[in-house]
Amino acid sequence: MTTRAVVREFHGEEGWGVLDGPAIPGGCWVFFSDIEGTGFRTLYAGQPVSLEYEDLVALYGTGAELDGFRYRATSVEP
Repeated sequence: MTTRAVVREFHGEEGWGVLDGPAIPGGCWVFFSDIEGTGFRTLYAGQPVSLEYEDLVALYGTGAELDGFRYRATSVEP
């Protein structure tokens, strides 16, 4: 699935963050390796992005979350 979102937070030193958008209620977990580009990749709070994501509960059933998030980004384009 593809949608637009805004970066809620990104922890560059740990390489993960959370995106917010209408299609991903509660937020979407993202890891630095899912950010398109080369070299050091990071995101900034408030930055708009396009992303592909998966619904972990739909794929794996109730309770399938990543750090409390139902959605996981699989590709993010700043």
